[in-house]
Amino acid sequence: MFFDDIAHAMGSLGGADGQAGPAGALGSFLPLILMFAIFYFLLIRPQQKKAKQHKELLAGLKKGDRILTGGGLYGRIVAVDGDELSVELAEGFQVKVDRGYVAGMADTANAKK
Repeated sequence: MFFDDIAHAMGSLGGADGQAGPAGALGSFLPLILMFAIFYFLLIRPQQKKAKQHKELLAGLKKGDRILTGGGLYGRIVAVDGDELSVELAEGFQVKVDRGYVAGMADTANAKK
């Protein structure tokens, strides 16, 4: 009895024939489309831009550049062998670092020379 009334009431929501029209379908997907657009412009696009800049930075590393590694170590590149960089952390102390673990360029204005 009660469920029959609910089913009858729900059946009349879509219009005279019980179906949602084209405007109703678009109206129901509009919030999803807007949420995707917001996520794209606020989250996805800036992340892609940042990843592209980091990839360009890694491709442009050369001997003599001062870098910051992913582990927080500052150093100067003394040799480049493909994806392997020899980084001098202190005078006479070198380590080998994979190119992918370079976080960015070191601030040369504040670095000791």
